[in-house]
Order: sequence, then structure tokens, then C-alpha cells
Amino acid sequence: MSLLAARFGHVPNGGRVYYERRSQPPFLALMMEAYLKHTGDLAFLNESLPLLEEEYRFWQEQRAVNVSLAAGREQQQQQEFALNRYRVPVGEPRPEAYSKDVELAEGLQEEARPALWAELKGAAESGWDFSSRWFLPGPPPVEATLRDTWASAVVPVDLNAVLCRVEALLADFHHSLGDAERAERFRAAHERRAAAVRAVLWNEDAGIWLDYNLARRRHNQAFYPSNLTPLWAECGLEGAAAEKALRYLENSTALSYAHGLPTSLARTGQQWDLPNAWAPLQHMVIAGLARSSSPQAQELAFTLAQNWVRMNLAVYERYQAMFEKYNVEGDGTPGAGGEYVVQEGFGWTNGVALQLLDLFGDRLTAAASSLAGSWAWLGASLVLLLLLLPAQGPL
Repeated sequence: MSLLAARFGHVPNGGRVYYERRSQPPFLALMMEAYLKHTGDLAFLNESLPLLEEEYRFWQEQRAVNVSLAAGREQQQQQEFALNRYRVPVGEPRPEAYSKDVELAEGLQEEARPALWAELKGAAESGWDFSSRWFLPGPPPVEATLRDTWASAVVPVDLNAVLCRVEALLADFHHSLGDAERAERFRAAHERRAAAVRAVLWNEDAGIWLDYNLARRRHNQAFYPSNLTPLWAECGLEGAAAEKALRYLENSTALSYAHGLPTSLARTGQQWDLPNAWAPLQHMVIAGLARSSSPQAQELAFTLAQNWVRMNLAVYERYQAMFEKYNVEGDGTPGAGGEYVVQEGFGWTNGVALQLLDLFGDRLTAAASSLAGSWAWLGASLVLLLLLLPAQGPL
């Protein structure tokens, strides 16, 4: 990844030449954070820091957007906030799905087709390819389909939460290396973004952060686990943020699914919608709730972790594999939908399972059981670790 970032200024969406103008979400700095926690290798940090800044610069120069909101007592003034979005200005079918994109654009005016193809690439850049989250006018009950994808009109909560954390990390990295001036520069950028996230993405009525639709100039009220990512990123949190997020979850139907948080509550046939659940989203929500000071939020984090690990184990016992996504309905099965058959492996599923064992290993149990304490931890940890080791897939 470092080589790709050095060559292209970002980590492309894949390792083929046609992905050059399509990025992955900006996680390099977070990967460095995890590496440093285990090694303390400041020499490697010093060597790699220019690449981390290069990736950040790409997002600020190529994927930034200004959002204007009414301000002042009479709401007559406009205040601008700088945030980021997914946007790939390449109006051609995706090479990896060329025939699908051409077929999807059939019936559109000739001049409208490049715009659709560019928006499909933007949605793919997010990793959420595809989801009602990117549809305009919005998710059901307003009817919309994949052909209504308009990712560049969405200011996503999770992308800006990630970048908020990246800015804080870059400040910390420079501080660790003794560069106070650059540390302060990124600390200021972090504070500006935290203020922008509060102003643009926080919805007081819902008590949660929501994606902002630039075309409609309003929030997308639909449930997505990504709505809670500022908790995980610790981005501009105010005192009652965890309690409000807890109430938001409790007031939705998302907690009614025993096998994990669904990716949305919209049933579209796309893989980043109901009934699928994805490990990274579970982890972000669980970690955000767990690190809060709210006992109720911490307990919900444990319950969600317990449900997810048990489902991973149950599905493994049935299929002898870990999967990239899971169906939260029924008795637990691999996920489905989208453009390809569900993938076995799987790097992020295995990684999240191990992280949850590390976080809650003294409490997790493999199934409903009277076992307690260290025995429960030992049983769940050994079984799942042994199962995961031969099943490691690509990240």
C-alpha cells in the first residue's frame, strides 16, 4: 500500500491500472496507528509520514466539498464548512463491470450516461458498492434503484469521521517526532472538521449524525451503522453523545436482529443493504459504544459483540468458512446480493472477530451457557482462534 500511495498519491481501489483515479477510503494513517501500538517504531513512522500526508492531501485536493448552511439569529447569513465526499470524475463504464454498466444505462439519454457511470465509480470508491445510501431521491419508501445512484451528492458521516481521526493522528505523529508546528497545523484541521461535522452532519431531532444530501440540502434520515462512526473516531463528541446514540439505536429496529446490525433497513437487493451485515461496521459501532463513559452503551457494545461472534462461529460450523458478509435474518447464513457471489476468507471478518475476542474475551461465550468467567473466555477464544487460523483470507 505504501508503494501505491507513493506512486499515485493515494491507495487505489484495486491493483489494476484502471483503478488509478479511484481511491480506497483513507485508512493508511489508522494502519500506522495500529502498527505503532505494537512496535513503537518511530523510525518507520518518520520514514512513512510523508506518504500519510500525501494520502491526506489527495482527499483535501481531490475530494473536498464546501457546504453552505444558514447561520445567524435570522438565518440570513451563510456559513461554509469544508468536508469531504466520494467523487470519481471518470464518465465511462467500470472496466471490471463493463457490460453491467452499459446495460444499466440503457434507456438514458446519451449525455446522461457518463454521469451515471461516474457516480457508480464514486459509490465503489466508498466501499459500499452498492447501497440505497447513494440513491437519489433516497432510500425507500421513496422508490429508487441503482440507476439513481448519486454518490457525489452525499456528504458521508463515516468518511468525514475517518478523516477527523486521520487529522488527529497526523497531529499526534508529528508531536511524537518533535515537530510542534506541523502537529499544531493538523490539530487545527482536526478541530475545524469536528466543528463542521457537528454543524453539517449532526441532527438534533434524531440525536445522531446523518449523511447530508447536497442536492436536497437535507439529511438522509435512514438508518446506517455508519451514522455512529463519530463515536468510534472520537470526532467532536459532546457530553451526551453516547447516550443519544444509544437511544437512537434503541428507537430504530436495527437492534431487533439477533445476528448483527444490518447495513441498512432498506431491502433493495444490493449487498450494502438489508439483510446483510459487514464486520467493519459492527466493529466501528461496538468500539465507539465500548469506549464511551456510559455503562448502558458499554453493555450494548458487549451484547452486539456477543451476537456477532456467536453468529460467526455458528456459520463457520455449518459451512466450514468465514465470509465477507452475513445475513442477519433467520438462523444465520452468509450474505448475498449485489454483483457477485459472497466471498469466503475473509480478512476483515477474521480480524474483527479477533479484535472482539481481545476486547471482550473475559466475558464472551460460544453459545448460551452456564459457564462463567475464565472458562467461558477460554472456550470461546480457543475454538474461534483455531477456526480462524486456517481460514485467513485477503484483506
